[in-house]
Amino acid sequence: MFRLWAKEFKDNRLVRDTVICDDSTDTRTHKIFHALDTVCREFDLSSPIWLDSTISEFKRHDKARFYQDNFVDSIDFDYLEIHIIEE
Repeated sequence: MFRLWAKEFKDNRLVRDTVICDDSTDTRTHKIFHALDTVCREFDLSSPIWLDSTISEFKRHDKARFYQDNFVDSIDFDYLEIHIIEE
C-alpha cells in the first residue's frame, strides 16, 4: 500500500497533517501526483510547482518541502512537506 504523509508547518510547528493512502495499480509517479492533488484539495491550496531543487530533494529522501516559491498564490504557512511513509 502506498501512503503519503503531508504536513503544514508555521513557525516550526505542525499546523495540520493528513495521510493519503492509495491501493491502485498506477505507477509511483502517478500515485505521488494524485496524493498531492488530494492534499491540496483537502487543505484548500493551489497545486505547488515542482522546482528542480524540490525534485532533487524528493529523489534523495522521498521527502519534499514546498515553500512560497513553489506556489503561485500566497500561503499563510511556512512550508508544506510531503513524505512517502510506505510503498
